[in-house]
Amino acid sequence: MSFARYIARGELARALDDMARGRVTYAPRREGDAVVFRPRAEGEEPLLARATVPPKGVIFPQSERLFAFIREKDPNDPGHTTVRLDSTVDIEPALIFGGRPCDARGFHIFDRVYLNGPHRDPYYAARREATVVVTLACNKAGSTCFCHWTGCGPADTTGSDILLTPVGEGADAGFVAVAVTERGGAVLEAANLPEADAARSDAAQAVHAATQAALDAQSPARDLSATPARLLERFSDSDFWRDMSDKCLSCGACTYLCPTCYCFNITDENDGGDGMRGRRLRSWDNCMSSLFTREASGHNPRMGKALRLRNRVGHKFSYYPQLHEGVVSCNGCGRCITGCPVSVDIREMVVRATEANEETPNA
Repeated sequence: MSFARYIARGELARALDDMARGRVTYAPRREGDAVVFRPRAEGEEPLLARATVPPKGVIFPQSERLFAFIREKDPNDPGHTTVRLDSTVDIEPALIFGGRPCDARGFHIFDRVYLNGPHRDPYYAARREATVVVTLACNKAGSTCFCHWTGCGPADTTGSDILLTPVGEGADAGFVAVAVTERGGAVLEAANLPEADAARSDAAQAVHAATQAALDAQSPARDLSATPARLLERFSDSDFWRDMSDKCLSCGACTYLCPTCYCFNITDENDGGDGMRGRRLRSWDNCMSSLFTREASGHNPRMGKALRLRNRVGHKFSYYPQLHEGVVSCNGCGRCITGCPVSVDIREMVVRATEANEETPNA
């Protein structure tokens, strides 16, 4: 399905109200120096700035209850306890507005693991099914953007239901909204918006082409087809990974800001002092943490930060692509670079690992 509608800039809030009818809308909001996704009130003018934090938490919450547990003693046999589970999950229909194509592509990376893998995740699946993704195409290339390296792009529709492209200026400013999926088409139809005429559709295509050209001029796209094998060749190159990780603080900010990082930890929390009631939580975890791979025995196979960084880069550009038909588990949004306190640049690691190196062990 693909048809286009037009939204005048001054009509955006109303159009968004109509598109989101019956759904909780998450849109960018400025909080201090950050732009984050928060629930939007009806009629609220949406912020169009690129968010510093991706919207992945709407579908994959930073911390969520999987189920509650209740232990009950048998009054006739106090030594015997049974456990009841309450796995009821209240998931509201939602709409994410204002994420960029790289953000939506992040959900596509998640889908391959949590929807299409050998173990379908019911919590993720329910939220994904209940959420409409309305993406805003980029009309400006950020200095750390490299989405065109990773198969994404400023107007990529992967993972989106509707793609909005800003067109025109001043009194003629507006958005061309294209339905990407049937669900997105139904949402657009319900909003009763006028069709986008040929001139506006052409203007949207021109925005896509101009932004792509700006990206190419800023940093020509790299051919990463050899990167998975090159990274494996670098696997035992301790000097390389020590050099790459020398200034890394292991703070993990890169993972929490990443739209494609999906690791988590499981913990049980008691709701009272008697330990008879509690809940099981799933919370984001990150492979840059020194405790991430510590085993029950106390052994930690990735104690050093160089080993952890090797795993992070290797997973995104080698292990994941080898498991998922060459798809890179990075969308090139660049948030890991801009959000890193010491400006560790994943592009540099990928380029240096990919380039032929006669000193590479086993190369």
